Amino acid sequence: MESSEERLERNKRTVTAFYDLMFNQSRPADAVERYVGDSYTQHNPMVADGKAAFVTYFERMARDYPGKHVEFKRVIAEGDYVVLHCHQQWPGDRDWACIDIFRLDAAGKVVEHWDVLQPVPESPANGNGMF
Repeated sequence: MESSEERLERNKRTVTAFYDLMFNQSRPADAVERYVGDSYTQHNPMVADGKAAFVTYFERMARDYPGKHVEFKRVIAEGDYVVLHCHQQWPGDRDWACIDIFRLDAAGKVVEHWDVLQPVPESPANGNGMF
């Protein structure tokens, strides 16, 4: 039986592999098949609920923004949740700072998602950076 620390590390690997396959490799259907549980609850108001809607949305994003890329700056896990602090780059658009929160089920599959996005400003008021 895996320890709670092993489960947290497994969950972090699952979420980053899911996000990389979906976003960087532009293979959302494969990501859902491999890493998502029986259901997928979406809290982003710009994306419809469920696995099929997720695939449809990110297939469109792959067509509209070829070369889009995400870099994981921080990966934090607690209980059944994994939080990613990400730098998203969308060719032809601005860069975004993003916090993604994923909930995983007992089997270690992604079943729920929340996110908050903020554009990376060209002229910030301080030099601390967003990442």
